[in-house]
Amino acid sequence: MERTSATVPAHPDAPDPEQRPVVTITGVDPPALPAPAEPSAAPSARPAKRASVTRSLVPYAYLSPTVILMFVLMLIPIVMVIGYSMMDNVIMEKHPRFAGLDNYSKVLSDTGFQAAIRNTLFFTVVSVIAHMLLGLGFAMLLNSPLLGRFSRAIFRTIYILPWLFTVAIIAVLWRLILNPNGAANYVLQNVGIIDSPKEWLGSRHTALNAVTFINIWSGYPFFMMSLLAGLQGIPRDLYEAATVDGANAFQRFWNITLTQLRPIIVAMALLDFIWTNQQFALIWMTTGGGPINSTEMFSTYTYKLAFSSYQFSQASASAVIILLVSMVLAYFYSRAQSRSTR
Repeated sequence: MERTSATVPAHPDAPDPEQRPVVTITGVDPPALPAPAEPSAAPSARPAKRASVTRSLVPYAYLSPTVILMFVLMLIPIVMVIGYSMMDNVIMEKHPRFAGLDNYSKVLSDTGFQAAIRNTLFFTVVSVIAHMLLGLGFAMLLNSPLLGRFSRAIFRTIYILPWLFTVAIIAVLWRLILNPNGAANYVLQNVGIIDSPKEWLGSRHTALNAVTFINIWSGYPFFMMSLLAGLQGIPRDLYEAATVDGANAFQRFWNITLTQLRPIIVAMALLDFIWTNQQFALIWMTTGGGPINSTEMFSTYTYKLAFSSYQFSQASASAVIILLVSMVLAYFYSRAQSRSTR
């Protein structure tokens, strides 16, 4: 330990410094205080780790209501329906027996289900193709520079009207129009196309075509608006460059317009195929699947099995088949979407 010394001056009244002795005080340094201990890393690391875990769980907390709803409203019912489809007449029997794939065999061999397959394919394919053609045609018309702003607004309002109506309004409206005493028969008779009024929705020869026409009329505006947005996103430079290179109108349409719209067309066609394949309200409120199963679809066939015949196990088997078809279509849709985003 070092020792320090200090010189203390004498009092002013003291004798001359030369004669005054110098007093030297030798002191001892105060004892050194112990250095403060460094805080351990463990207590500070724990709150940081806890905050990191909490931060990582926040997205799952936001997703949890949706996940719970999907689990309760989708996953559990799907599992229950699959289980019902393998039992013998559930709900109506107190102790149903395991039937395996017997219900699937009965549904697939039923003539009503086979008619529903044919009608659904016709209804869906014709509707999707017509939606695509009408939607593309009207979208190109609305995107044409030949129309002024006022006329374009009028046509857009008229073309989009069917999309604003609910299914119930569409069904009631067209039942009145296609009634034997309705406007359709009146116009066609005056033009000379038909000789006498027809039951468009009551005849097995015309009912399927009539409901397909109604579905086309009510569904094309969705295609039109989606394709119109795609058309407005195509750069005008492409058309100008093609014109300079000598391409005619058809070549510009085929090589530029369709090429640029292909991802939208594929996605919309697959979505429309899925939606039209599951159409129920329009069919049920216009024809109910009749007459004589001429407009029977997957959805109406399954509904009648469950709530008219009370064959809940067979209805569950039919619903599982529809689910499998929808899953296949959804796979192709997701695959097309992943390709378009590359």
